[in-house]
Amino acid sequence: MISMKMTLRPTLNPGMFKIVAIFFLCAGLSFGATQKHRRKKHTPARPKATVSAAGPVRVTPAVHRVRRRRSHYNPWSEPTYADSTVGDNVDGEDLDVRRAAVESLGAFNGAVVVTDANTGRVLTMVNQKLALSAGFQPCSTIKVAVALAALQEKVVNDRTTKVHLYGRTKMNLTDALAHSNNYYFANLGIKLGYERVNYYARLFGYGETAGLNIPGEKAGYFPPAPPKNGGMGMLTSFGEEISQTPLELAALMTAVANGGTLYYLQYPRNQVEVEQYVPRIKRQLEIKDLLPEVKPGMQAAVEYGTARRARQDETIMGKTGTCSEGRTHLGWFGSFNEIGHTKLVVVVLLTGGRPSIGPMAAGVAGDVYRRLSQQNYFASVHQPITPAALISTQICCSR
Repeated sequence: MISMKMTLRPTLNPGMFKIVAIFFLCAGLSFGATQKHRRKKHTPARPKATVSAAGPVRVTPAVHRVRRRRSHYNPWSEPTYADSTVGDNVDGEDLDVRRAAVESLGAFNGAVVVTDANTGRVLTMVNQKLALSAGFQPCSTIKVAVALAALQEKVVNDRTTKVHLYGRTKMNLTDALAHSNNYYFANLGIKLGYERVNYYARLFGYGETAGLNIPGEKAGYFPPAPPKNGGMGMLTSFGEEISQTPLELAALMTAVANGGTLYYLQYPRNQVEVEQYVPRIKRQLEIKDLLPEVKPGMQAAVEYGTARRARQDETIMGKTGTCSEGRTHLGWFGSFNEIGHTKLVVVVLLTGGRPSIGPMAAGVAGDVYRRLSQQNYFASVHQPITPAALISTQICCSR
């Protein structure tokens, strides 16, 4: 009998064979990568060759590389945050207004000036050192003065007149103020020319002190010729080479708010001076008929333009400004309210780094109005003035 020895072998179909092959392939790749990573991690660094002052090459043993924390470079020379109340004298201020201004400014490095639009009295001046300084570039706040000059000189007839900017783009005054369009105001400046812009700028108070006998106040500056950087276009869109103080902007906004009376700003230093306060008029500006063409743009800036952070239920009008002067970033906002019996002007200047921009300054001013409104500050008449205003005989701005 022949016996047959049979060996049973496991069989793999082609599909299972592929699966097993793929499994071992992936495992091999993973193991190889792990070993490569480990070899790389534990391989000692090569010695570095350095050249000594004497000349020959010197080999020094390598050391483990120490990961150093990157230092953050700050391009701004002024701090963004500071205690802006240091050194202020508050004896003659309206303490309700000052409290609202200080709380609204918070930790920002800047100044807040609030004036009574009907008398020219400075109700509070937060950061008096900054507010009384020689000033800073006005950025786009200069556009209010340029708009008034262009309307007076009939460069634009009214707020609906569209000015050609570039290509097929045109814009009217209201939208140009609301969105702070640089092309629009550069165009106006070129059409007006230096002589006419210089005349109106000085008429509106640029280049002179805004206050009457305010200790320490310095005058701003207006250039004697078109700027070398950009000429009239840069002068009338960015305020190139102009230095504007917070008090100068507050005086101009006071005149816009009250219909054209440019007061000497007065800053009482004690309660006796508050009680004896008498308004002083510097000059009367013939802008009353122009204001209906300018105010809608200033209101639109707050409602849907660059100053939206100041928006609230009551009507606020204003103009922002953002630019850099050297290594200082600037944020401006000049404004006034149309609330109740008391009409205030609030000017904010922020200096420092990136948060120091016009929209942020508008937010600070809006908070001032909001805090005072919550206290019903605008519901009553404050400090009625009985003596008649004394009109100055000062002559200004001959053409």
